[in-house]
Amino acid sequence: MKHLLIFLIPILQSCNGQDQQTSKLVGGGCDGCELMYIGMPGKIKNTDTSAGWTEPGQKLLVTGIILKPDRRTPAPNVILYYWQTDNNGYYSPAPRLDDRAKQHGHLRGWVKTDQDGKYNIYTVRPAPYPKRNIPAHIHLSIKEPQLANEYYTDEINFDDDKLLLPHFKKYPQEKRGGSGIVRVFKKDSLQIAEHNIILGLNIPDYPAQRVLQTDRSGLNIGEDQPSFTPFHAYGPDKGSRVCPVCKYGRYHGVIYYVGNQPNWTATKEWLKFLERESVIRAEYLKVYFVYGNSESYSKAVRTKFLENLGRDLELKNTALTFVPSMDDKDSEIDRNKINPLVTNTFVIYKNSNIIDKYIDLKPTPENFSLLRRVLDKTRGEYFSLD
Repeated sequence: MKHLLIFLIPILQSCNGQDQQTSKLVGGGCDGCELMYIGMPGKIKNTDTSAGWTEPGQKLLVTGIILKPDRRTPAPNVILYYWQTDNNGYYSPAPRLDDRAKQHGHLRGWVKTDQDGKYNIYTVRPAPYPKRNIPAHIHLSIKEPQLANEYYTDEINFDDDKLLLPHFKKYPQEKRGGSGIVRVFKKDSLQIAEHNIILGLNIPDYPAQRVLQTDRSGLNIGEDQPSFTPFHAYGPDKGSRVCPVCKYGRYHGVIYYVGNQPNWTATKEWLKFLERESVIRAEYLKVYFVYGNSESYSKAVRTKFLENLGRDLELKNTALTFVPSMDDKDSEIDRNKINPLVTNTFVIYKNSNIIDKYIDLKPTPENFSLLRRVLDKTRGEYFSLD
């Protein structure tokens, strides 16, 4: 019998190892995510209105697009489950609420993305937990049709929340599905927060072959566009070190980076195209050229060079800016993680969130049309700052 047990132990250990391997959860599981199935309706629309909509507090619309792992293709039929505190910071119960779901409170619901990947949630703006230094938030859980289990993404946080920065210094975001920090706008009495989600981004054990890697230069689509302070040599803010994102982060922005491998013939064609687009789109598009060649850097020489370039091209709206190098810390351009050895990097952001990115893009009619489509597709509706 003793010999039989010794013989069986490796087999049992092998079986246990297989069970652990095959039962590995995408996203690693989470506390309470499984509650999304309790009370889930049989038919889910892409728009939901929570009970909070008719309760006291600031009315809030959370709207956005869920994208496939390529960061560009809309993902249809994805279920997004949300739960949040009420206007007083509590996960408050309600009559007839299933006992199993009470820890999520009565402000919970579901949306399923339409064919364009869009969703809308009408609710009340949540309040922070009473007597705790945790910023207000909305929890999110995702169920993709082709995956066996749900997983959580970063909770939604609000950029105007005074508790946000102190909290994130201790507990930084995981950026699961992209940044969860939203910029709040206002239309009449309604606050609006646009929140896009990228499936699989920073999700543990997500099928790797389905996640596009675009980290050769710049931050990834779905991340926040960092602030930085270049020298403005020509354009609207000439002579200053205005942060483009801080001053003009409200609408679309295109940042065109060129580092140590400038191609000035191509650059001039791109600048003429971007200038035309900025004129057509008026206040809804801000364009910045950022030159960061570290070789033979001279502030005076670079300022004069860009001034001449702007005059020669007769630019009016496009800002020509520069930094000593793409890893310069004083200007904080290093936070953008631009590779100076690529020909160019184009970053398109909206509401301070990166919505698209291209590297080594040639100034061809096809690529001009490509950028136009991006700006047209993601323009949507614009709102005033709260």
